[in-house]
Amino acid sequence: MKFTDYCKDKLMLIMFQLSCLMALTAFLCATGYPGGCLCIILAGWLFLFWAWFLTEYFRRKRYFNRTREILEQAEQKYLLGELMPRSFKLEDRLYRDMICRSNKSAIEKVRAAEDARREYREFIESWVHEIKAPIANICLLGEKRKDDTARRILTENQQTENYVDMVLFYARSDQVYQDYLIKEVCLQETAEEVLQKNKYAFIQNGIQARVDCPDRVYTDVKWISFILNQLVLNAVKYRRDTDPRIWISTVRERRGVRLTVEDNGIGVPEEELPRIFDKGFTGSNGRNRGRSTGMGLYLCRKLSGKLGIAIYAQSAERTGTKIILEFPISSYLSGFSFSPPDT
Repeated sequence: MKFTDYCKDKLMLIMFQLSCLMALTAFLCATGYPGGCLCIILAGWLFLFWAWFLTEYFRRKRYFNRTREILEQAEQKYLLGELMPRSFKLEDRLYRDMICRSNKSAIEKVRAAEDARREYREFIESWVHEIKAPIANICLLGEKRKDDTARRILTENQQTENYVDMVLFYARSDQVYQDYLIKEVCLQETAEEVLQKNKYAFIQNGIQARVDCPDRVYTDVKWISFILNQLVLNAVKYRRDTDPRIWISTVRERRGVRLTVEDNGIGVPEEELPRIFDKGFTGSNGRNRGRSTGMGLYLCRKLSGKLGIAIYAQSAERTGTKIILEFPISSYLSGFSFSPPDT
């Protein structure tokens, strides 16, 4: 609190004191009061007033500085009303009471919103588990037939399951710590399972895939499988028309393990590359190809961040795209991640 601001706030009081001082001076002069005594009275008045004024300023400044320190140090800043220093001034007590009431109302609203959000998430998770049963039944029925129609049905059914998984993982993305288990994961097996899961899409579109991931990392196998699945689906969606290919490989480095999902598809325009991980961003490729939600890569980045994995992209239009995941060594223990290098 600045002294000039405090003086401006107390301007009416200062003007009132000056008016009273001038009136007293005029009265004493009119009654023939001795000049020496008059000066002593006026000096005493000014001294007492400014002594009180400065004392009150420093006391109020100390009070508000203490309140500001409490606010800055508090993790839950909406509890300021409960944490404010006690004051004998009625004005401070009234403000404190109003802040407490306002905070209580805000906390009740936040809790109601959190309860509604939790109920909605629980409903989504329940719905996902329920709908997976008919999806699995369709898959079993389709496996019994080997014609082209069955393959197309299985491809669309797998696409439906992928969208259902996206809904489930999005609902759980803010509660990762409740649903993951860090352990040693073989990336070769995980990548092969992802490709096997999408085999009908590969067959239908004539895509060749290769996996070379001999390294092991510490992460959650379910979450990393989802991330890889989204990257593979993107590579399938934005494939080239002739000889489409996908490579999944790893390289062990000093800082950890780098996993690359590479394709020779249509690529990403240079001006759109920095935004491909943004929520809802579809880009020109998504608009041209259709059926793009702009959520797949957004979820990949969000979940990767939760797991301590760096993710970034390299791409050039009409030449293909690389999505790189960097697994830091013992990330589940050290809790750090690496920033992507300049591309």
